[in-house]
Amino acid sequence: MSSLPHTTDVLILGSGLAGLVSALHLADRRRVTVVTKGALLEGSSAWAQGGIAAAVAREDSVDAHVEDTLVAGAGLCRRDVVERIATRAPAVIRWLQAQGVAFTAEADNRGVLHLGREGGHSARRIVHVADSTGRAVQETLEERIKRHPNITVLEQRVAIDLVTRGARGSAGRRVDGAYVLDRRSGEVQTLGASAVILATGGLGKVYLYTTNPDVSTGDGVAIAWRAGCRMADLEFIQFHPTCLYHPDAKSFLISEALRGEGGKLVLADGTRFMPAHDARAELAPRDIVARAIDFEMKTRGLDCVWLDMRHHPRSFIAEHFPTIDARCRELGIDMALRPIPVVPAAHYSCGGVLTDARARTDIEGLYAVGEVACTGLHGANRLASNSLLECLVMGEAAAADILAQAATPPPALPDWDHSRVTPARESVRVAHDWDSIRRLMWDLVGIVRSDERLALAARRLDALYAEIDAYYARHRIDNDLLELRNVAEVARLIVRSAQQRRESRGLHYNRDVPEMLCEAVDTVLTP
Repeated sequence: MSSLPHTTDVLILGSGLAGLVSALHLADRRRVTVVTKGALLEGSSAWAQGGIAAAVAREDSVDAHVEDTLVAGAGLCRRDVVERIATRAPAVIRWLQAQGVAFTAEADNRGVLHLGREGGHSARRIVHVADSTGRAVQETLEERIKRHPNITVLEQRVAIDLVTRGARGSAGRRVDGAYVLDRRSGEVQTLGASAVILATGGLGKVYLYTTNPDVSTGDGVAIAWRAGCRMADLEFIQFHPTCLYHPDAKSFLISEALRGEGGKLVLADGTRFMPAHDARAELAPRDIVARAIDFEMKTRGLDCVWLDMRHHPRSFIAEHFPTIDARCRELGIDMALRPIPVVPAAHYSCGGVLTDARARTDIEGLYAVGEVACTGLHGANRLASNSLLECLVMGEAAAADILAQAATPPPALPDWDHSRVTPARESVRVAHDWDSIRRLMWDLVGIVRSDERLALAARRLDALYAEIDAYYARHRIDNDLLELRNVAEVARLIVRSAQQRRESRGLHYNRDVPEMLCEAVDTVLTP
């Protein structure tokens, strides 16, 4: 069943920070429609605990922020993009304050922001709202989105595919909108637009263990690939070192900010191990810390390691980490009295849809912002708290580029064709394939990789994808089938990218080629 078509000036797929920022910068001059898979605040942005990196302290500098980002990125960052985003950081913090975001201030210095410190940063520069920055920012912007007369929000809808015209791979190829599925009714809606922004977030659900919400199934990467966009650096999957290890804690992140405040990673007997792996110890970049934890767990046969915060009094913990403290105490863990059990988990994709510095993709009128995009900011490893910053700056950039052009209405678009498919009869098959892919990716394409593991993963994924694609072609779509198709597509792209990189760099570690090459080159996949 198809519903009546809907036409707008700008269609934004995704309602994380990048999508909401884009919408607010556009809405005074364009009609904007925001499509979101769940409710408006269900994406990864609302889960972000740490904060936003910005050189706003007198003793800090943009140059230092740039250098820290370049060091973490292991040679693959685009310096021009890094400099532009780091330079814009103080301005976008002021923009958020103007929207009403109340960042945490120093207790004894009225008006001066309290700045956290995280791994890889040479100074305190993490602007935050206690330990729930993402949610505070999202809730503030959500109120402005809901009140703006030029913004329409369509919840509980998932994008199926983009509508494009022009030859695949040609300079004249253009996007005209998208087909989206109403997850509640099963109706497919045709949404026409003069410009489309992909702000669909990450792909953590490709892995068995992840800090990401359930909606993070790599939809934007998959639909952009099918439309003809190039992908870059998808082998660089950041595994967050510290996800809470507890049978009742699903995907709960223990912020890097705890290590910034002196948290120590220890074994069961209290022995620290990070100094043996890196001179920066717990403040080393995430790839190093995650590999160190993975090494200690596998070498010693451990289910987890522990993060020790007992050097701080309960008052400090309650003031600085209220969200984490409350969740841990719900589970019987008082971090003032005992260490927190933690494990690494898939957290962030540094690669994605290849864009330029204005968020433009290979297809005219199609933009990508936030985690779905590969701008060159993160390189081979994202520096902590640069993700929300990228959403702010690139959301602003995409909007500016769209506003610089005339809004041309799209042509009449064809309805979605249901005529040659039948209702699915075996939902267990979808669930089985979904579980198989996520376990396979965790076991074979995780923190430490090898040529043999990658080759095995590629063979199994190719076979699974062929079956899923054939099943998709024969059956009426639903949310689970769409997500399975996208997860299978994205998993194959990650493996292809990993196989092409014949070195170990940043987040990609292959024990068969453990050295880093002298020249840093992006991995670019072309459809």
